[in-house]
Amino acid sequence: MAEALPPLPAQFRSLQHHLRTAQEHEKRDPVVSYYCRLYSMQTGMKIDSKSPECRKFLSKLMDQLEALKKQLGDCESITQEIVGSAHVENYALKMFLYADNEDRAGRFNKNMVKSFYTASLLLDTLAVFGELTEENIQHRKYARWKATYIHNCLKNGETPQAGPIGMEGEEYDEENEGEGSSSFSNRESPSAYQPPNIPTPNYTGIQIPPGAHAPANTPAEVPHSTGVASNAIAHPSPQNIPAVDPSLYNAKTQGDARLTPEDFARAQKFCKYAGSALQYEDVNTAVQNLQKALKLLTTGRE
Repeated sequence: MAEALPPLPAQFRSLQHHLRTAQEHEKRDPVVSYYCRLYSMQTGMKIDSKSPECRKFLSKLMDQLEALKKQLGDCESITQEIVGSAHVENYALKMFLYADNEDRAGRFNKNMVKSFYTASLLLDTLAVFGELTEENIQHRKYARWKATYIHNCLKNGETPQAGPIGMEGEEYDEENEGEGSSSFSNRESPSAYQPPNIPTPNYTGIQIPPGAHAPANTPAEVPHSTGVASNAIAHPSPQNIPAVDPSLYNAKTQGDARLTPEDFARAQKFCKYAGSALQYEDVNTAVQNLQKALKLLTTGRE
């Protein structure tokens, strides 16, 4: 158990949910907990690293990071950024897919709201590895908007509309994000925004614990496990597995593609994503990422 932090300075109020997520995952997934704290540390340094209360808080947070790093030892998700990035992204997207599956099925509850919101926070933390991909930016925006929309509907006794819906005239107001009470703003109309086109796996056997510790003005606790035991996953049927691009069978050798070190790093990242997906027996995601890696290595393009 990490040593408790001092009271959160007002300057760091925007980080309270990331730090709470870190605390929730101390035992559930220490790697996720570590990167939530690292994101909070890096962001806090940019906000205020000079005032006495902020310096004291950051110093204690750094102690927590060092303790976690020592605890995790030679864990590849800590020692290798590509593995760590794949771990956090895979965890966030699994949580997103769980919430999206519940949403599309019309099973609205506080746990799925919290799953949407926590997924958006974890996608924030990917910033420690570099710029977010456009896909992850869209997933984050959609998850945060969905969490707000469903949370407000449930709070007002209204029935939310299931699945992807138009967002014209309504946008998540991130200025109020740290206050635990989300709101909408009409300042911009994201009419050009399209909800992310994501697969909707048919998860079965998910057990959702009650959200007993959630503050009254925030979504309920996220389920203690967003993954599912292997015997509870509905194995994909062959027609759900993406077809292999025929052009890849006759792909030319690497000599015809001028690959940069960044290309090799991205290809390695796709392979790591595929490996992580296979841990969850998610064949669809594994095949998609392996195809991306193969295309990049043989053509030099994604």
